[in-house]
Amino acid sequence: MNAAPADQIRLLDVQALDLRLSQLAHKRTSLPEHAEIDSLTKDLTQLRDLLVASQTEESDTAREQTKAEQDVDQVRQRATRDQQRLDSGAVSSPKDLESLQREIVSLAKRQGDLEDVVLEVMERREAAQERAAELTERVSSVQARTDDATTRRDSALAELDAEIASVTKEREIVAGSVPGDLLKLYDKLRGQQGGVGAARLYQRRCEGCRLELNITEVNEVKAAAPDAVLRCENCRRILVRTSESGL
Repeated sequence: MNAAPADQIRLLDVQALDLRLSQLAHKRTSLPEHAEIDSLTKDLTQLRDLLVASQTEESDTAREQTKAEQDVDQVRQRATRDQQRLDSGAVSSPKDLESLQREIVSLAKRQGDLEDVVLEVMERREAAQERAAELTERVSSVQARTDDATTRRDSALAELDAEIASVTKEREIVAGSVPGDLLKLYDKLRGQQGGVGAARLYQRRCEGCRLELNITEVNEVKAAAPDAVLRCENCRRILVRTSESGL
């Protein structure tokens, strides 16, 4: 294949732009904000789960407290009625009086036990409320950090996308000035060689594989016509000669 030396040098410009696009694409996917947002999102999910558990516990203990207080109230009302009967003198039978007095004592003990249950439930409810309040604050804090990281990521992506669009347009213009068959070969090699399809020959060294040409290869390059499209014997990339090739 033959191509004017100027076209071959423009191919190096295309290669430089392609490398820049690869760098920008890598930078786009490796922004530190990506990992930061992933970490914060995991923390946020965990905190929200804990918050829901605390809110559920608070709701459950609220119902439990209501039920315990109702039990206390029922026992208190019954004890009041028994005490009123005792005080009224309506019960005259010694046996009935003894039974009523025993019931009043039993109800007092039962009331005391139930009031202890109420206090225990109230303590658990207060602990759940405090935990829920703490978790609510933590969720808000992590959400704010997540929002901040998302804003920074989106801003960085917008800048990168703008630069990618600019470089892509420049690449289209420069590539449009390269002969089609040469560009097709370059694109094929670029796909095979890790994104580098053309390399400059600099001081007798291929900048694609970083290997220096041996004397035989140097002589072959010297003997080649200026418009001959050369390939590196080692990496098979297009080898572009310039004034700095050291020939």
